[in-house]
Amino acid sequence: MRQTLGVSERRACRTLGQHRSTQRKVPCGASDEERLTADIIELARTHGRYGYRMITGMLNNAGWHVNHKRVERIWRREGLKVPPKQPRKGRLWLNDGSCVRLRPERPNHVWSYDFVQDRTHDGRLFRSLNIIDEFTKEALVIRVKRKLNSTDVVDALTDLFILRGPPEFIRSDNGAEFIARKVRAWIGAVGAKTAFIEPGSPWENGYCESFNARFRDEFLNGEMFYTLREAQILIERWRRHYNTVRPHSSLGYRPPAPESFVPMEQRTMMH
Repeated sequence: MRQTLGVSERRACRTLGQHRSTQRKVPCGASDEERLTADIIELARTHGRYGYRMITGMLNNAGWHVNHKRVERIWRREGLKVPPKQPRKGRLWLNDGSCVRLRPERPNHVWSYDFVQDRTHDGRLFRSLNIIDEFTKEALVIRVKRKLNSTDVVDALTDLFILRGPPEFIRSDNGAEFIARKVRAWIGAVGAKTAFIEPGSPWENGYCESFNARFRDEFLNGEMFYTLREAQILIERWRRHYNTVRPHSSLGYRPPAPESFVPMEQRTMMH
């Protein structure tokens, strides 16, 4: 610049309103921008109902060190759709303003369970029994059959009790399968306590209701099952993804039961 204009760099930059550093450093994007963009696009393609914050959580869980602002910038630059925010719901408060006292405080403190219904391609109904740990948000089991009754509830809980031990409380709906004398007697016999929600207030079981909504929105609504066996296999695959990969906002965008992973920098060194 000095040789071309015959003036000092300082004077020329002051005249043009530019900082002197613009004449010394060649601007360039982050070296990993292209690779990060490719990963964001692939995750958005695979998980179409996830927004950029969920994608940020998945990237960091996979070994990236990136904040949501950078992901959002790339997200918008690439024309990816950000799902609209849903209104907040106070799920743990009753209509009269009193608070539901039973809150999960530790793993195995409170489990909750409920039914979700769907159809195979031939129009036949099937139901899933979803059981979650309210504290860890882990989907403990999703049992899928054409029909589910109180015996199926007891069988599913028995398998879990053998693996994990009984919880202190089991929260459930007031449906016939849950208030059956057989189920209540068996739960009491193994040392757990039942916590039925108030009639006409399904939102009071907010933890399981929230899980059911994610289950339907992110998976069931986008799948077509030709057989019951196919539904069972794919639903179990989704449950494992939900527990080990899918970020959960209330857990700091970590999955409920993450598997171990190799940080990104270590992967680069390995290759």
